[in-house]
Amino acid sequence: MDIRGKVFVVTGAGNGIGREVALQLLAGGASVAGVDLSEAGLAETSRRAGAGPRFTTHTANITDRAAIEALPAAVTAEHGAPDGIVNVAGVIQKFVKVIDLPYDEIEKVMNVNFWGVVHMVKAFLPGLVERPSAAIVNVSSMGALAPVPGQAVYGASKAAVMLLTEALYAELLGSNVQVTAIYPGAIATDIASNSGVAIGGGQTAEEAAASSTRKMTSAPDAGRVIVEAIEKGRFRATIGSDASMIDKISRLSPKRATEMIAKQMGDLLA
Repeated sequence: MDIRGKVFVVTGAGNGIGREVALQLLAGGASVAGVDLSEAGLAETSRRAGAGPRFTTHTANITDRAAIEALPAAVTAEHGAPDGIVNVAGVIQKFVKVIDLPYDEIEKVMNVNFWGVVHMVKAFLPGLVERPSAAIVNVSSMGALAPVPGQAVYGASKAAVMLLTEALYAELLGSNVQVTAIYPGAIATDIASNSGVAIGGGQTAEEAAASSTRKMTSAPDAGRVIVEAIEKGRFRATIGSDASMIDKISRLSPKRATEMIAKQMGDLLA
């Protein structure tokens, strides 16, 4: 897809990967409707973009079905009919085992990560199928490819996004709508603090990973992978050498991948 002149709706556009996707789509000549819970975050993205009316801000909670159902009309009023949606917004869970994870935390993660994507797809898909060319991009996770101890429900929510996205691809074969699933590994963003999650000693997940030997991909690099996937119409794309490795190993030996991650990530759970 040629992104120039196209209109995209990006969730999570107030920080991290979502912000970078919005900025890079704008740099490529697209218009963007940024969606986020944080009005201040969206304002900062707008300041960095300097794109004038090509970037509009829409403060909304993606778990609120009614609010999301109202978005297509709001975006169309600002930009004209949307040509694509990029579902980036997400949260992680507390770094604890399932036995210690309260139901309200489980429900929060599923509501944001899975139902938020469902709400966006259901709201925008009727309009997207009417466009000459359109795109749906859903951000899953390396955690959907193999389990991470202490992130079981997060991984389950992202695995649900993975299968939903692949099913959408199958249902839309032969149509004008391209569908892409994205699998990030460890990305240097504020997702942990934005999710209200800390590890032992008050560290966020990012701080713990940054102080370890694990290599993290920058948010700008992640944004580039996603925008390139849109331009090339990819079925799936991994972000980071860690996600690429897990993708390969989990295909060859799911058990080996599971045990390897359990050993490597045990310190975060502790």
